[in-house]
Amino acid sequence: MPSSLSGRTVLVTGATSGIGFETARQLAERGATVLLHGRTPDEAQAATDRLITTAGINGSSLRSLAADFAHLDEVESLAHTVVREHPRLDVLVNNAAIAAPERHTVTANGNEIAFQVNFLAHYLLTNLLEPALTTEPGGRVVNVSSSLHPTATIQWNDPQRLRRYSRLAAYAQSQLALTVFAADPRVTAVSVNPGICDTGLLPLYANEGVPASEGAQHVVRLCDPATEIVNGAYYDRSERVAPAAAATDDRTVKRLNKLADLLVGHTA
Repeated sequence: MPSSLSGRTVLVTGATSGIGFETARQLAERGATVLLHGRTPDEAQAATDRLITTAGINGSSLRSLAADFAHLDEVESLAHTVVREHPRLDVLVNNAAIAAPERHTVTANGNEIAFQVNFLAHYLLTNLLEPALTTEPGGRVVNVSSSLHPTATIQWNDPQRLRRYSRLAAYAQSQLALTVFAADPRVTAVSVNPGICDTGLLPLYANEGVPASEGAQHVVRLCDPATEIVNGAYYDRSERVAPAAAATDDRTVKRLNKLADLLVGHTA
């Protein structure tokens, strides 16, 4: 029986390592055409080559794409490339993330780096991909969130955390924002905590984690059109649970959209 992912096109951000790479592998193994995003062209191509050589994936079902999410102009270029080359995109997996650095770091766009890479870049990318994201059954956005998001608050008066910076608080804020964004009525989206996995983000959570392939299974399940979803739903691995209260509050969603539009200069 053919996989329900056969013939579907999925873009996975942060697909060069960890959960993103394993998500790309599992999607490709199930017949999807996978667009692998990496920070640089070399990193994205290396991940694509690894899937071909180590996982036996047919290269014709893979496409490598690059954009450094610390530069919003590169995010815009990525979106335009996808819309031009893949006018029908079935699923967008917003997975790329960094651990907030020890010291407060601001991007060239003027944003705290974790807030930009983990949330604002995905916000901009999702909005720019709207022409390609299919509205057919099964079309959706999957935001890879975190169990830390309920511990966060969005500092509306200081989202860049200039006055009081903590790397854990900055990272958690970015993950809360991404989770709130899943409830945006403009897109069909869910968010998922894939569990504590043995990836580059592990030091933020614990000393040990499960293999990234296990976390990826929860992401891939939500990419499958056979899995029915409710817009804004939040999953802790395979179980739907209540997210942070802010993620179900319409006023917070609207307020976050207004802030994000301002910070990314999005007018489309």
